[in-house]
Amino acid sequence: MKLRAPARALIPTLIATSVLAASPALAQTVKIGFISTYSGPGAAQGDQLDRGVKLFMKLRGNELPPGVKVEIITRDDTGANPDVAKRITQELIVRDKVQLLTGIVWTPNAAAIAPLTAEAKVPFVSMNASGALILNQSPYMARLSFTLWQSAYPLGQWAAKQYKRAYTAVTDYAPGHEAEEGFIRAFKESGGEVVGSVRIPLANPDFVPYMQRIKDAKPDALFAFNPAGKSATAMMKAYGDLGLAKAGIRYIGTGDITTDEELQNMGDEALGVMTVHHYSAAADRPANKAFVAAYHKEFGDNQNPGFMVVDAWDTMDALFTAIREQGGKIDPDRTMDILKRYRNTNSPRGTVSIDPATREVINPEYLREVRRVNGKLANVELETITTAIKDPLKELTQKK
Repeated sequence: MKLRAPARALIPTLIATSVLAASPALAQTVKIGFISTYSGPGAAQGDQLDRGVKLFMKLRGNELPPGVKVEIITRDDTGANPDVAKRITQELIVRDKVQLLTGIVWTPNAAAIAPLTAEAKVPFVSMNASGALILNQSPYMARLSFTLWQSAYPLGQWAAKQYKRAYTAVTDYAPGHEAEEGFIRAFKESGGEVVGSVRIPLANPDFVPYMQRIKDAKPDALFAFNPAGKSATAMMKAYGDLGLAKAGIRYIGTGDITTDEELQNMGDEALGVMTVHHYSAAADRPANKAFVAAYHKEFGDNQNPGFMVVDAWDTMDALFTAIREQGGKIDPDRTMDILKRYRNTNSPRGTVSIDPATREVINPEYLREVRRVNGKLANVELETITTAIKDPLKELTQKK
């Protein structure tokens, strides 16, 4: 029997309707572009971000509204390579059509992609890049990691009560400069004297000549910053090999110099090192104990999560919060509004939130000392310096 023309015209519509009813075509997929460092000297740091994302997706990746799923699209920026970071971000936005961006170990890379996030209106949340001025470059950027001023400034205040003379040694790029500036300002304001400062190249540094110069200056304390990982171990070894501890020079710094995942490789030279930071795997907070236990189960009992793992975990929690509140239909401006209101009282680091005025993270900060606990090195939290510190650089700037 032949069908009349109107009946034939209905067939594609009926087929399409039946396919939609019988398939998950109505499901909403949110694409997240995740940029990390998987090759080159910074691959260890990138691996920390990757582990944080994978652990979150395994344990909490189903915490979404019905019919909504998340697709993580991963790219390698190969290290501190702004041109590569910019290229792969363009690909993620234009070709892969991601609705959200995250990751980034390195501050220069985050700065390079900032204009792209603004032009395309694709929200980006930093998992690590800590340069204080990054967020000024785009209204579609937020941070759930830290700024160096958040740890360096309160450390300078504390250190001035313990030591009269300090020497600073930092890696020669934006975060190092900011750590140096934050520490020096607070140390001097609190009555301390800075007897010398040195900036060390980011690539292939030889720390021995710098440590000898510091030893010859005879400060009471050495304030240090480097971008964590193997670089931190090399700097620690040079400090020990040249006998700065025996010369009475205390080693202090931001948490980057004694990261939990690298600490066991540093040996006894790390004992007694004092740092201020927003996280320690050794913390006895219930949320942290549960987090560390889950990490050990996933990656092995001899592996400890560093702060980058926790920062990645918290970032994913914030992104999932934004996805849930929008039912999976991502609007960039509403996403930013949700992120500005983000607050988690049960993070492994304590209570973490985002400052709505600056889109900066508000962190706790802890004074820590490297000690042996059950035969292993650990960053033992001695006291909570503050439960919630905004970026001091922006706070001080606003007061002018």
